[in-house]
Amino acid sequence: MTAVAKTNSGKAFHVDPWTHFLGGLVAGRPRLWTRLGDLETRLLADALDGTEIRQPIYVAGLARSGTTLLLELLSRHGDVVTHRYRDFPMLHVPYAWNRFLDRTPQRKEEASERAHADGIVVTRDSPEAFEEMLWMGFFPDLHEAASSSVLDSGTENSEFEAFYRDHIRKLLLLRRGSRYLSKGNYNLTRLEYLLRMFPDARFVIPIRDPVWHIASLMKQHRLFCEGQRDNPRAVTHLQRAGHFEFGLDRRPINAGDTAEVERITEAWASGAEVEGWARYWAHIHRYLADRLERNPQLRQACRLVSYERLCSEPWETLRAVLDHCSLQASDDLLQGAQDRVRFPAYYQPDFTADEHDTIARHTQAAAARLDVLSSGGSGAAVFRAG
Repeated sequence: MTAVAKTNSGKAFHVDPWTHFLGGLVAGRPRLWTRLGDLETRLLADALDGTEIRQPIYVAGLARSGTTLLLELLSRHGDVVTHRYRDFPMLHVPYAWNRFLDRTPQRKEEASERAHADGIVVTRDSPEAFEEMLWMGFFPDLHEAASSSVLDSGTENSEFEAFYRDHIRKLLLLRRGSRYLSKGNYNLTRLEYLLRMFPDARFVIPIRDPVWHIASLMKQHRLFCEGQRDNPRAVTHLQRAGHFEFGLDRRPINAGDTAEVERITEAWASGAEVEGWARYWAHIHRYLADRLERNPQLRQACRLVSYERLCSEPWETLRAVLDHCSLQASDDLLQGAQDRVRFPAYYQPDFTADEHDTIARHTQAAAARLDVLSSGGSGAAVFRAG
């Protein structure tokens, strides 16, 4: 998605002292903030009475697959609510924190390009992925690559589930919407757990051509490493927000194959970036294909979205996504996507022939399985492999 706005790439990784201080208060005492969140829920009991969580929408995919683009498009629908940049770091008490901000003079803000330098511009009111902070508070080992990150239908954590449901209800009340929209890359390994909590949930999962996807991941990793070296607070900031996709504290998602995750990290450590990312792409998408093939209920709840098709046919693709989510597709919303969505023009993959072969060797099998799942068995190619 493109827009005209101020670009401040030199300052994109700067974390101001006040945000850094508040983030430390929250990250250092997660149980305290959970209790404060529960207190807020009790104080809002009357207002929350009757607030129903209906068909929550989860956008989940490997980073750089188009999750932010889909979040921005879907967040424009009048029925949905989502987290915003302004919610950080007081995520546990969203109602009180936002009411405080609404009553506090705010400096004039100009939209600026986010740190990813990908043409997406944001303000404090832009949608963003922050619910990972809640997950980390109740599942502290989720981002340890040496152990599985999978939370499935057999996972039970009643304390988290109650807190999480109350949190969503507070966002619905605060932002006066009827549908919760979440973007969370890590939710890919929690689809079945989320479906157990919310049997009517809808999942939107973008899949991107492996060559372009890996080129984008590598570009972002280099960018974040450079930015974080000059701004050490940026590493801590992303750790607190629950973003480990790239940068100096890059951590792969362990989708249940610890031996393969070790091979991925070893490849990265040895400088074999292309092989590491290709193995990682295959690891995540092989897991996704496994779960969709084995769980008909989950497959019914999921809509796989080709990133390339979204860019080439935004009107038709967004309409299909909205239909899947049971959201009315207005012409204004669809025209907005048609006018704004384009293929990335700010970089091109520059892999060697051997690197192309490496990507294809590792990713083709998983991509082919997702083609079949997305096409409903028709055999029509949806995702290119290499």
